[in-house]
Amino acid sequence: MDWLFPAALALTGTMGVLMSMWGLWYLLSGLACVRRPQDYGVHPAHTKFGILIAARNEELVIGPLINSLLTQDYPAELYDIWVVPNNCADNTALAARNCGAKVLECTVPVKSKGEVLRFAYNRLRGRRYDAWLVFDADNVVDRRFLAEMNNARLTGVQAAQGYRDSKNPYDTAVSGCSSIYYWMMDRFHNGGKAGLGLSAMIGGTGFMVTQKLLDKLGGWYSETISEDLELTAQTVQAGERVAYVPKAVTYDEQPLTWAQSIKQRRRWTSGTLQVARRYLPALGAAQNQRPRLAIFDFEATLLLPAYQLAALAGLLCTALTAALGGKTLVQALILGIGGALGNIAWAALTATAAAGAVITLEGKWNSRLWKGLAAYWLFLLTWLPITAVSFWKKTTVWEEIRHTRAMAPQLPGR
Repeated sequence: MDWLFPAALALTGTMGVLMSMWGLWYLLSGLACVRRPQDYGVHPAHTKFGILIAARNEELVIGPLINSLLTQDYPAELYDIWVVPNNCADNTALAARNCGAKVLECTVPVKSKGEVLRFAYNRLRGRRYDAWLVFDADNVVDRRFLAEMNNARLTGVQAAQGYRDSKNPYDTAVSGCSSIYYWMMDRFHNGGKAGLGLSAMIGGTGFMVTQKLLDKLGGWYSETISEDLELTAQTVQAGERVAYVPKAVTYDEQPLTWAQSIKQRRRWTSGTLQVARRYLPALGAAQNQRPRLAIFDFEATLLLPAYQLAALAGLLCTALTAALGGKTLVQALILGIGGALGNIAWAALTATAAAGAVITLEGKWNSRLWKGLAAYWLFLLTWLPITAVSFWKKTTVWEEIRHTRAMAPQLPGR
C-alpha cells in the first residue's frame, strides 16, 4: 500500500494543474474588463424592434415590465410588445392586454422557453422587424434600453447582451448571492470578453438579435433548455460575436430560497451540458480548420461544468491524500477533514474577496447586502454537487420559478 499516498498526491497535483490552466484563462480574460466597452455613440432612432416575452403564469408581475417598455425613450411606432402566454393556468394574457401589450397565444405544445420563442418568431417574422429583443416577464427595463440597442445595431452589431441588474438584491441571502453572481457576469465575463474583442454571452433576457443574423443562422432554432447559450454557440460558430452593451439595463428578479436557486442552477447546468454535447464537436472541427480565439474562449465556457466536477473531485482527492498521511484511523479522519476544510476555507476567502471586488467596482455597496456577501462562497460551493447530479441525471424540461410580486428595483441608495 506504500504506493497509495504518492499516487493520490500525483492525482491531486495533476488535477490542480489542469484546473489552474482553465482558471488562468478566466482570470486573464476577466482582467480585460479594465478596458472600457465600445462606445456605440448616439444615433437617430431607426431600428424597428419586435419584443418577445415568453410568459407562464406571470399575471401578477407582468404589468411593471410592460409599463417600463411602453415608457421607453424611443418612438412608439418603432416597436411592438408581444407577450406569448404558454402553459398558463392564470390570466396572464388578459393582464398583458390590459397593460397595453399585444398577445400571441402559444397554440402548440412547448416544453421550453426556446420553443416558445421559435413559435413566436415563426408567426411574426413577416412583420419585417429589423431586430428582436427578449425579456422575461418579471423584468423591469431601463427607459434607455431600446435606444442603446438601436445605437449598437446601427454600428453593425448583430447580437447584443445588455447589463443584467437585480430587482431584489436585499431580500434574502440567496437573492443577494444571485445578484452578486449576475454582477460578476456583467463585469468579469461579458466586460472581459468585450475588452478582448471576443463574444459576450447571451443571458436569457435583455438581449438583441437582428433579423439579418437570424437569416444567416437559418431562423430561430434551439433544441436545448438553454436557448440563450445555444444562440450564443450558433452566433460564434457562424463567425459573429455577441456584443456587450452595458448601457442597456434590465432588472431581473432573483430567487428567494435555496430550493428555488438550486432548481434554477440545475436547469442552467443541464442546459450547458446539452449545448456542450451538441456544439463542442462542430466548434472543435471549425477550430481545426481555422483557429480563432473566439472559438477557444467559448469552448472554455462550455467546459465550466467539467471544471466544477473536477473541483469537486479535487476536493475529495485532497481529503484522501491528507488522510493517507495518518497512522491511525482517527488521525486519518482528522487529517482528511482538515484537508477538505482547508480547501473550502481558501475557496471561501477568495470567493468573498471577488464578491467584494465586484460590489465595489459596480458601485453596489449597501449594508443590506451583507447576507449575500457572507453566503456567496456557499452559493458557489453548492454548485459543485448540483453539477455532479446534473451529469448523472439531466433536467430536460423547463420548470417555472413562480413570481408573485410586482416590485420596483431595489437600488443601492434606497
